[in-house]
Amino acid sequence: MVAATVSLALTPVAAAACTDHYKEELEMAAARQAASDGTTVEAADAGKGNGKGNGKGKGHGNAQTGPSTLVTTPPTGASKDVEFIGQLPEAVGATAINFIDYPGKQKVMFVTGRFGLKSYDISDPEHPLPLDSIDMPGFWQNEDMDVDPKRKLVFMARDPRAFGQNQATGESGVYIVDAKFPHDLKVLSYTEVPAGHTTTCVNDCQFLWSGGPRPADWQPEDWDGRPIFAVDIRNPKKPKVHEYAIDLGRNDGVTDYSHDVQVDEAGVAWVSGAGGIRGYWTKGRQWDPVENRYRVASATDPVPYAGGKFYQSNQETWGGSLAHNLVRPLESLGDYDAGKVALVTIENFTSSCETDGRLLIVDLADSEQGQAWGSTEADPYRLPVISEWSPYGKPGSLPGAGCSAHYFQLRDGVLAQSYYGQGTHFIDVSDPANPTQIAYYRADGGSHWAPYWVGDVMYIADGSRGVDIVRPTYAQNG
Repeated sequence: MVAATVSLALTPVAAAACTDHYKEELEMAAARQAASDGTTVEAADAGKGNGKGNGKGKGHGNAQTGPSTLVTTPPTGASKDVEFIGQLPEAVGATAINFIDYPGKQKVMFVTGRFGLKSYDISDPEHPLPLDSIDMPGFWQNEDMDVDPKRKLVFMARDPRAFGQNQATGESGVYIVDAKFPHDLKVLSYTEVPAGHTTTCVNDCQFLWSGGPRPADWQPEDWDGRPIFAVDIRNPKKPKVHEYAIDLGRNDGVTDYSHDVQVDEAGVAWVSGAGGIRGYWTKGRQWDPVENRYRVASATDPVPYAGGKFYQSNQETWGGSLAHNLVRPLESLGDYDAGKVALVTIENFTSSCETDGRLLIVDLADSEQGQAWGSTEADPYRLPVISEWSPYGKPGSLPGAGCSAHYFQLRDGVLAQSYYGQGTHFIDVSDPANPTQIAYYRADGGSHWAPYWVGDVMYIADGSRGVDIVRPTYAQNG
């Protein structure tokens, strides 16, 4: 295959996770990745010189055959009711994982991180086989990576801090990768977008919503963070960025950091960020509680639904904390009706694990009257917090390790939540008022970003270790 080298220096990205607290850790991860085997390819002309990228390179991946480098020696650390299967160390710097099913019962895992993108055949989940890679040393960040399983596309959000740039002047955008043949990945297009920390499919992947991070120096001075920008990808070779931003005024009337989007099973697109959570309808004729009328929702002109701002109990003000991601279960939990609670990650790094960001469970019940869009500092609206959970002082935790909450997955009333250096904890949330840990897995030296179920196996994106593969056994152990 033809491969051209990207002219990218491994300049440390000026952020780790969503803050600077893990900068040294990720510098080390980048150094390990740079020393690994493999051919650097022209995934796009990203990061050359001034950080400009046009995504028009051939983008052929580095096709790989043969067995993976699965390490099966269990790490030191702590675990309860979790069986270690293996580790993929070549994916050090991993930030997110997603999956696409192919004909012949083939299942493919895509891993994104500071290295770019890697694909693996995981038809046998315990024995992943590497297929291809698009190598972008210094790429950032693409948390919560999304895919289009129908058109076989992978979306990569380029943060302005990628390739040694910074939030004030760096370029942000989105790469669309053609994964029709997962052993031969190609960059289909690159589009500059005014936001780029995350990007999420809405309306069946006909559009992307890109958000974050903090503002560029050319953006409005009264913005404290970047809102959402919609990208029309009905033609993925020629994406079109919508002119007008979405989710403005999210923090008591101030436009702030719209961090990520999760679309629930009812089709509501929930935006997490500074100032809490806000849900939007993106299609259909819906009641608009702000305009007090029915109107047709779209991905570029969504209709407000519900949400609001809230506080972690040990925070007098919102401070540096961030509503990072959420899930709104559409089944009843405990005494709460379906769709009336949200489980929310607060990402916040303080001087102590005791006060770091936690899992919060909040009550959405009375927030459907547009209150979040009318809230101000003078007349604030706040969501009630039902409960909080932190690994601080819990079995399996490690004193001194980073323990802010991060991404999670909910299944059968159990939340698998990653907490950076504290590993991944399995929390029974069937009673929202009393979340209870039932299992955990923590590898010494690890930095868990996000867990992903594949059948009874779980893949964990770890910024320091790559990808860990485990099997939770709490169900059969009672």
